[in-house]
Amino acid sequence: MSHAVARLREARLARSEKPFLARGSRAIRCASCRLAVTHCLCDWRPRIATQSGFCLVMHDVEALKPSNTGWLIADVVADTSAFGWSRTAVEEALLAVLADPQWQPFVVFPGEYAAPERVVNQVQAVDGKRPLFILLDATWTEARKMFRKSPYLDSLPVLSLSPEQLSRYRLRRSKRDDHLCTAEVAALCLELAGDTKAAGALDAYLDVFSQHYLAAKAPRAVDLDDALHQQLRTFL
Repeated sequence: MSHAVARLREARLARSEKPFLARGSRAIRCASCRLAVTHCLCDWRPRIATQSGFCLVMHDVEALKPSNTGWLIADVVADTSAFGWSRTAVEEALLAVLADPQWQPFVVFPGEYAAPERVVNQVQAVDGKRPLFILLDATWTEARKMFRKSPYLDSLPVLSLSPEQLSRYRLRRSKRDDHLCTAEVAALCLELAGDTKAAGALDAYLDVFSQHYLAAKAPRAVDLDDALHQQLRTFL
């Protein structure tokens, strides 16, 4: 199955002058889930119908990283688009998504970095439009730069999340415990929008993905009947 992040990855690889070498690059990886074939996740991919959509704006090499969790969002939510970010240009296709009348876009970012009049804390439908969550998929330092230097986002409301739980993501840790990975942020957005089944599925999928990824690095086998897999199985 090909989705927006997979297609962005293919386009990024096509224009690379040298191969991208991820950590553990000697591993033979599944082309569909990016994990080592010994720990493939493809049979565990949930697909849940949602009212919400996502627009991932991804920093240069994010789509190439096997640990990237924006990929998981596109696995679960069909209405996910993905675009590479550039400081000097913006794709017309991205602008078209933001202008599509079916969507009410929200830039998901901490409210402290936006003008107070732009900040919202709830997802409210406007004229029957569907919520479109714009996620800046990057390291925290990169994401702040992207937020400041993307003028096409300046007129959009900023959804500021205040998650009560600390990040469970164990693959690439932020220096601040209150910074969540992209898939965790997406799950919180789905919950706010009333897409609770998809939120639960994405959380469960992230847990199993993290387990498989770390087990492949060890390497060690995973128990496909443990509590994490049983939880994810309820969404398949």
